[in-house]
Amino acid sequence: MLTSSTIEIVKSTVPVLAEHGHSITRVFYQRLFEHHPEMKHIFNQSNQKNDRQSQALATAVYAAAAHIDRLEELKPTLLPVLHKHRSLQIKPFMYNIVGTELIGAIKDVLGDAATPDIIDAWTAGYGEIANLFISLEAELYEQDEQNKAFVGYQPFLIDAITLESSDIKTFTLIPADGRPLSTYLAGQYVTVRLQAPDGLWQNRQYSLTKAADEVSYEIAVKQDGSVSRQLHNLTVGDSLLLSAPAGHFTLPDSAAPFVGLAGGIGLTPLLAMAEAALADGRPVTLHVAVQDDLDRPFTSRLNQLETFGASVVRYAERNAKAGTRVGRLTRDELTSIDPAAETFVCGPEAMIQFVRQHWTGHPDNLHYEVFGPSLALAAPTVVS
Repeated sequence: MLTSSTIEIVKSTVPVLAEHGHSITRVFYQRLFEHHPEMKHIFNQSNQKNDRQSQALATAVYAAAAHIDRLEELKPTLLPVLHKHRSLQIKPFMYNIVGTELIGAIKDVLGDAATPDIIDAWTAGYGEIANLFISLEAELYEQDEQNKAFVGYQPFLIDAITLESSDIKTFTLIPADGRPLSTYLAGQYVTVRLQAPDGLWQNRQYSLTKAADEVSYEIAVKQDGSVSRQLHNLTVGDSLLLSAPAGHFTLPDSAAPFVGLAGGIGLTPLLAMAEAALADGRPVTLHVAVQDDLDRPFTSRLNQLETFGASVVRYAERNAKAGTRVGRLTRDELTSIDPAAETFVCGPEAMIQFVRQHWTGHPDNLHYEVFGPSLALAAPTVVS
């Protein structure tokens, strides 16, 4: 339990963090990777290069300071990070490493302004934040045990590869040891771990594109980064490492209609949700936008969903075919969605922002997810 004086000191530093937070987190990552190079195997190095990771963490640290006396209020916004940490196999001892380097970064950036009282208060405050994360993540690990999910990273074999478009492939993955797979929730993802040519292990999350069975996973990969390029070069029979399914962006257990709003590769989790919703007898509508209708991915899956009763509305900015609407989802189409429907949106951040801006239904019925560090969409979280 933090003392009132500690809380007062931490909250008093909020303006300082607003001014120097980005510098502090950039120095933090420099210190972390210099003193603990093994941590490079966990953090997304692409997000390090484009600076999204440090910007997201700066926002998170600011939020933590502002809520240090009521951290429980942050719990609802922590779920995406908690699930990601579980998928990356984050363990309690890692929080000690992060804490040491974060406090060191505060000292480095603030210099003499980082008085002993401020450092002591932030050390105690970080400990409180870390304990919250550790306890909540322990619950997720316990759920894995209850669901008999496999532990850590396990080898999977590529059983089939389907070319969906010019830059998207679907990979069917089966466990190398032939074990039956535990169930998962429609909308969850797996973390793929591959070793880069420089020896660095890289981890990326990919949505599961079909409803759960005990036989295989399916993921769809767009070729737009170092890990995705590696995956696109693999062939049937090759092996890769996966951690068990994770994620909170999942289909609620209800009888409400399901509506999915997808932009490009953002369709992937919605495919599994639509399949599961149809199996439960729920009305299903998908709004699916792409840039070029001549290179539309998942055509066969969408046709199959229509065969089973789904309504699919297609959009394209270029080369729209017969039956495809030209352009993007409009405000009028958005406001015509059944307000009782559970509506999920997954795509570029600009699309999600548009939907949120013009959403007229109940806020609890709108769900969205951003992969990677989110800079603006979600309420700030604490560790990214």
